[in-house]
Amino acid sequence: MVRIVSDSSTQYTIAEGRALGIAITPLLVTIAGKSYREYEEISSREFLAIIAQGNVPTSSQPSVGEVIANYEALAGNEIINISMAAGLSGTYESAVLAAGQAKNAADITVVNSRTLCGPHRYIVTRAASMAGNGATSAELLDMIEKASASTKSFLIPSDFDYLRRGGRINERAGKVMGALKITPVLVETEDGRKLDLAGIHRSKKLLLKSLSSAFSSHGLGDGDGWLITVSHADYLERAQMIRDHLGTAFPRVELEVRELGPVFITQGGPRCVSVQAVRKV
Repeated sequence: MVRIVSDSSTQYTIAEGRALGIAITPLLVTIAGKSYREYEEISSREFLAIIAQGNVPTSSQPSVGEVIANYEALAGNEIINISMAAGLSGTYESAVLAAGQAKNAADITVVNSRTLCGPHRYIVTRAASMAGNGATSAELLDMIEKASASTKSFLIPSDFDYLRRGGRINERAGKVMGALKITPVLVETEDGRKLDLAGIHRSKKLLLKSLSSAFSSHGLGDGDGWLITVSHADYLERAQMIRDHLGTAFPRVELEVRELGPVFITQGGPRCVSVQAVRKV
């Protein structure tokens, strides 16, 4: 049997993953001088409360030792680790390093999903379901590649300091955007290795129009066979507004709203919203 391993970019806790047949390794955040395994030792709400006190967070990939432990606990099976996008984190590299050090290294395949969060969750969940029904590793790898190639992801930040620290914009641009109440939109590059500035918008109407236009150009049609996940960092109002607009624009799309985890919040900032599409395969 093929067993599925992944990381907390899927927005699964260890227990939630285990219930689905997925071995999850949490990513790490450090804030106020202390490190935490996201979802296991700190929730998004707790994390945001510490940020609100003036603390600046950092994030890092899962412990190599914990990944090795997950691999070796599944010895005797073929293992596919579906990692979050390489380039946006060191998680993929850690998964590869751990695979080389595990006692059952010959049975482990590490795949770069080229995505994160909503689409990553879908791909990993689908892989676990297929594996449970007897799919071969070749069939699983084919599904992962097709789904990964279909994804489209946008990030809408609210705190421009996080973009500045991440090198997305310079300090002056951040101040200007904040003063003019301009909303920037970042898009994940096709290789999943970085986020680029896709545009800036002065109104909610233009923001919503730009998102539906981008997804239409991506081939969503009426939305049949697609999943769009709108995830937020304590900005449910904006997430629901985007969900409702996209539901009207693509009447047959499957839509879900989720909360972002601490590691993603470290990159996008409080009150950021991600909007992501993946074709269901």
